[in-house]
Amino acid sequence: MAGASEIGSVAPKVAYWHVWADEARVTHHTLCALSAFKKESVGAEAAPEWINTLLTSEANVLFFVQPVGWVGEWRTNPKPQLIVTVSGHWFAKTMDGTRVEMAPAEVSLGSDHASKPDAQGQFGHRSGTVGEELLVLMVVRLAGEIWLGLSPCAFK
Repeated sequence: MAGASEIGSVAPKVAYWHVWADEARVTHHTLCALSAFKKESVGAEAAPEWINTLLTSEANVLFFVQPVGWVGEWRTNPKPQLIVTVSGHWFAKTMDGTRVEMAPAEVSLGSDHASKPDAQGQFGHRSGTVGEELLVLMVVRLAGEIWLGLSPCAFK
């Protein structure tokens, strides 16, 4: 049996969905992976763990609670933001027709702010709750213009 301080030698990969807009301003979902983990200790006597520092930047952290049946019609993320499902289930649909459903502990990076309305007036994404329980999301909204040009799978 491995000891508590042995976490293996292979860095983990953690999946996340990225909602982004291409050059034609059409939005898409891309399944990406965080992979730039380094084995470190958070300090003192803490055993090493895998840590991936995505950013060191000003951000706002928000929590959203959405009722059963909630739907947010076509819109963009106000700023690039990491969305973590705390509890409940939800969906996001992009302009290319892809619909992804997310469950607790799943992560999405929303950076579709560059999208433009299509012939049907749809732009960005449409999202809503799935199932019969409240949805709780933690959103880390990134501040600053540096995040506006995020390409697919921007975070490693």
